[in-house]
Amino acid sequence: MKFLVLIFTFLFSNGAYSEQEIDLEVNMKNTGLAYKNAVQAVDIEGFNTAIDKFITLIESSKRATFHKKPKMSLQGLDKVIEQARLAKKLANERGLNSAKPALKNIDDLRKKYHELHEPPGFFDLLFGN
Repeated sequence: MKFLVLIFTFLFSNGAYSEQEIDLEVNMKNTGLAYKNAVQAVDIEGFNTAIDKFITLIESSKRATFHKKPKMSLQGLDKVIEQARLAKKLANERGLNSAKPALKNIDDLRKKYHELHEPPGFFDLLFGN
């Protein structure tokens, strides 16, 4: 799970802060922890607490300044929030297991949008891809 926390840390961060001085690195670490707690929840109350914290942290991340592809970064955060809300709705209506697909989608979105902020690889720099 440390990998997950690290990925969330770098998912949308690039070291920039907004007017509210969002420490995006700390925020994303806390987001990763809230996600982990939601995934590992054994009851609805624990799940709701974790997923609500997750949503709140992602919402606050939207106030950060994104220098690399800001529109796409915010779009990614909105999609993550949408999936988190869906997971909460499903868990409360049908049980924790029904939230798993939406939680998996969050992880998939994290991977997709994380690529926006990765530095270019050697061959990208060499061949301009």
